[in-house]
Amino acid sequence: MTDTVTIRRPDDWHLHFRDGDVMREVVPYTARQFARAIVMPNLSPPVTTVELAKAYRERIMAAVPQGVDFTPLMTCYLSDTTDPDDLARGASEGVFTAAKLYPANATTNSAHGVSDVEKIYPVLERMEAEGIVLCVHGEVTSADIDVFDREAAFIERYLRDIVVNFPKLKVVFEHITTSDAVDFVMESGPQVAATITPQHLHINRNAILVGGIQPHNYCLPVAKREEHRLALRKAATSGSPKFFLGTDSAPHLRSAKETSCGCAGIFGAPYALESYITVFDEEDALDTFEGFASLHGPAFYGLPVNEGEVTLERVEHAVPETLPLAGEEIVPWHGGQELGWRFVG
Repeated sequence: MTDTVTIRRPDDWHLHFRDGDVMREVVPYTARQFARAIVMPNLSPPVTTVELAKAYRERIMAAVPQGVDFTPLMTCYLSDTTDPDDLARGASEGVFTAAKLYPANATTNSAHGVSDVEKIYPVLERMEAEGIVLCVHGEVTSADIDVFDREAAFIERYLRDIVVNFPKLKVVFEHITTSDAVDFVMESGPQVAATITPQHLHINRNAILVGGIQPHNYCLPVAKREEHRLALRKAATSGSPKFFLGTDSAPHLRSAKETSCGCAGIFGAPYALESYITVFDEEDALDTFEGFASLHGPAFYGLPVNEGEVTLERVEHAVPETLPLAGEEIVPWHGGQELGWRFVG
């Protein structure tokens, strides 16, 4: 039995840092494990221009612990009025690594998102020409579509057309939750990939609804049926370069989760690698873990693989029920549970 696993230092290809005091306290959790992270732009107001991205990047860098090597990779929040020239300038100057498509009102702070995908076709055309990656929150927001069907509906209504109309555009289907998404990514060409979160590998929708509402298991896209969880586990551990690590770590204070209208989001950053490697161990796929965590993402984004290494060891340890954050408490993913792997460094 393998007792330690050493891999190239990984990257997180999708997460939320928020801003202000929360941002300053959550950045170190990511920086201790990951060399780089694709940072989501859904602040209030959102990060829609080069100048806003530069300022946000500076605030993040100021929160990185001294002596820690970490690089935030910034994304542009797409809206109905996105300026293609500004986006292209940001990419050429090394500010924007990608642009993010949020359907309006799909998730936290997405009210300024895209109301009609065809409205941003001129932006997508420019992105295709400039080689800028499109990151997609793939859910429709129509009231007539069941929340558990929103991802599958987005594929049929919008994503297939995007891939057909812009065949050279690199697309990351983020935080996929269904077998429909797995099938779509596998059937598409090499320009389409996907990130998978730790929570969607561990839980199905019963974890939110059985035994009373479980707010700390609630995120968007919401966890689906067991058949979808199993499809995600198969995809993540398959060794396919189309799937890579993206925690979608989304911190909300405990007071904002345990309320009459709890926020969507799971704070996965503190024990992210331990959570992922547990799944790969359970699936007898430790040999594909480095690819998923450290190699596939850089290859898709056209970035070098990190030089450093990290090690995880097989040892039982308890995850705290809560962590202090911004003068309050936050519940980390796996809070109050035992994990069989521990990040060594």
